[in-house]
Amino acid sequence: MNLTLKIWRQPHTRAKGKFITYRLDDISPNCSFLEMLDILNEQLIGNDEEPVAFDHDCREGICGMCSLYINGRPHGPDDAITTCQLHMRKFRDGATIVIEPWRAKPFPVIKDLIVDRTAFDRIIQEGGYISVHTGGAPDANSILISKEHADLSMDAAACIGCGACVAACKNASAMLFVSAKVSQFALLPQGKVEANDRVKKMVAMMDELGFGNCTNTYACEAECPKLISRSNIARMNREFICAKVS
Repeated sequence: MNLTLKIWRQPHTRAKGKFITYRLDDISPNCSFLEMLDILNEQLIGNDEEPVAFDHDCREGICGMCSLYINGRPHGPDDAITTCQLHMRKFRDGATIVIEPWRAKPFPVIKDLIVDRTAFDRIIQEGGYISVHTGGAPDANSILISKEHADLSMDAAACIGCGACVAACKNASAMLFVSAKVSQFALLPQGKVEANDRVKKMVAMMDELGFGNCTNTYACEAECPKLISRSNIARMNREFICAKVS
């Protein structure tokens, strides 16, 4: 495959960025998207040019670090995948591919395609945990939890915090992420002790960091690589209202 890449280059947070065009030839359709970027960087280094900075870690669709906006979609032209799971066979030979970082004020660009997602960490620190002693594995069997609630909690806990929901939302809302982190505990008895404080603190921090309100367009759910349900947002809203009036 022969490709034209238009990649956002930005030296640092305060610098003015711009798109730079690169050509890549003879790329295998079986390459992953990140492997394709590796090949580009090898060529740039060989030509004594600055390689493109992009974030990655596990390359197994688990860590959520490979957050790229590709041809107008978070994680690219496929459903329920992260960028590292995207393969070049999803593009046609001769295609032009536009690659950008997440565009959201709470996610400032560090360099090129890498953004600072510390905002998500700060939201988690406000309440995305339980402090009660739950004992060891045998003790868990003594707390009865319905399969429905256990399944819903596990589905919410599947969120990897990649930020695709924020990137997809025209208001840069983080409500799908925050609601998933609220829901994974709100559905379990172990999470009830701090439920009121948790939802109030996490929502307050989300607002303080500058994330927008939910647009109700469901773009977040559509682009989520882990298919986190928008029903979690409704659950978070209920939790929040109950916490405020209690």
